[in-house]
Amino acid sequence: MKLRWAEPIATRIGSSLVRALAATWRYRVTGHEHVRALRESRRPFVFVLWHSRILPLLYHHRGEDVVMLISRHGDGEYLADLGARWGYRSVRGSTRRGGEVGLLGIVRALEGGAVVAITPDGPRGPAERVQPGAIAAAQHAGVPIVAVGARVASAWYLGSWDRMCIPKPFATIDVVYAPPVEIDAGKEGLRRGMDAVSRSLHEVTGTG
Repeated sequence: MKLRWAEPIATRIGSSLVRALAATWRYRVTGHEHVRALRESRRPFVFVLWHSRILPLLYHHRGEDVVMLISRHGDGEYLADLGARWGYRSVRGSTRRGGEVGLLGIVRALEGGAVVAITPDGPRGPAERVQPGAIAAAQHAGVPIVAVGARVASAWYLGSWDRMCIPKPFATIDVVYAPPVEIDAGKEGLRRGMDAVSRSLHEVTGTG
């Protein structure tokens, strides 16, 4: 169900209201052993998720001191504020042209031992199509990528470019983690990495 009228409202809704809604969601998790193994080894890594699934996954990983790459667009301000309230740190930029400063910040965060979250189809699409920035950052820092998806039983979908998913009250959300993807060196390693990450994201989200 698309809610075009809800877009301007969604960008202004208070974090307390979002949290009240999110507190009703019911999560089921598959594949968390991949994340647990990386955390127990204290190895930094990159979470990748489709832009449309930011809200349910942002709430699920609250309080974990994850670093987010957030665009400098207007909606990025809202996400940065919400993320800060939920225990995230942020680097402003994008994975597209002009996003070098943001990606440099992400590489530095990874080299410092952080876990980073990036939407590789953001900030403006095309939806569910992997751009090279996230993969290049992981390649440069020598860290793996873990795709995470949220499959929502009952949700509203905004009329935005990404069809932003807002789970309805008491919705069941299946969070699925894929095995880590290691990115090989060079242009061919980057290309193979993009293909592997794209397949993983479609699989964990149940799309494509």
